Amino acid sequence: MNVLDIDCATTLEILAGFVRDEVTKVGFTHGVLGLSGGIDSSLSAAIAARALGPRNVLGVMMPYATSSPESEGHARLLAEQLGIEHRVIEITPQIDAYFSRFEDASRLRRANKMARERMTILYDHSVAQSALVIGTSNKTEALLGYTTLWGDMASAVNPIGDLYKTQVRQLAAYMEIPQPIIDKAPSADLWTGQTDEGEMGLTYAEVDQVLYRMVDLRWSPVELVSAGYDQAFVHRVFGMVKGSQ
Repeated sequence: MNVLDIDCATTLEILAGFVRDEVTKVGFTHGVLGLSGGIDSSLSAAIAARALGPRNVLGVMMPYATSSPESEGHARLLAEQLGIEHRVIEITPQIDAYFSRFEDASRLRRANKMARERMTILYDHSVAQSALVIGTSNKTEALLGYTTLWGDMASAVNPIGDLYKTQVRQLAAYMEIPQPIIDKAPSADLWTGQTDEGEMGLTYAEVDQVLYRMVDLRWSPVELVSAGYDQAFVHRVFGMVKGSQ
């Protein structure tokens, strides 16, 4: 048995109960989240729909001009399968207006601005809908720092925050997330051809094995190398985690 294998039925029960309790204990009944068409937001939406009921979940698609039409198509497919309300809010006008004053801005600045713009939209809709913002960031991303503070990391409750990417895939398959969403390469969809693994230079399957032992089992870099993991890879992952902290 792989150390990252989970009991999906039990995990789903725990996570749906967690979302339900956190939302209702403060007097809310609704949740709102960003739908990117990716596996993380799809799984969070599915858990929220299970916890709160599909009619009480709003999925918001927030494409930029260079976003893939396929991503929006996958988000719509997921929303329709779950039966949740969904809407599209373009972020191109406000992003372009801002960067018209900073035309030499780096790709990182633009990516961070987009992530934070999307979150401000979700929090605006949380007020309009009397709904709590549901998070969509997994544990792998958080540990490696492959997130944006006050952007995709912001939320009121995050059902997948303690799941590694490998485990997100397992639970998504169990919940019958559409196969095209599960199969495609993970991407923040910030520019054409961008993929998470390509940008990080790591595969989730490899890095999760090291992260689990490093974080959950408290193995040191020396122990990881002694167990057969590549020294350069271990030190790179360790450095990313330290940098994120």
